[in-house]
Amino acid sequence: MSVHDHEYREIITKAVCGSGRKNIKTTNQVLPLHEPTNILGCWIINHNYHAHRIDDSVVEVHGTYDINVWYSYDDETSTDVEKEIVDYCDVIELSNKDKHCYFHDDEVITEVIRHPNCLQCNLEEDRISVKVEREFAVNVIGETKVHVKVASEGLQS
Repeated sequence: MSVHDHEYREIITKAVCGSGRKNIKTTNQVLPLHEPTNILGCWIINHNYHAHRIDDSVVEVHGTYDINVWYSYDDETSTDVEKEIVDYCDVIELSNKDKHCYFHDDEVITEVIRHPNCLQCNLEEDRISVKVEREFAVNVIGETKVHVKVASEGLQS
């Protein structure tokens, strides 16, 4: 029996039609108001992001986060916190794609595997270098067709 016989139905439904995952490591520069003597702490807050599909194989995640660096200056006699707002755009390739999906009104579901996190914070002459790691997983939802067999026994007209 073929799919076109009366015992089968063609159903159009939404499904995950593509997915991808990416770990990103970047280095951001923070320019302090005073010449730092020592780094006392570094934390990242206020992470905001949104994602959209570029084509059948790429999703872009755009976002921002704040880097806050607490540091000492004047030979460790004073402290200050410097804040830097970072904008980013991460390109995530879809590794699992269903070529039979229709992407006309698709949606992208984005999961943050790892929020931006400070891996390392170093003094470099007149600036502070902050190494940041983040990780995303994305699923693109589209429309696809499924064929289901219709049970003929027990059906009433």
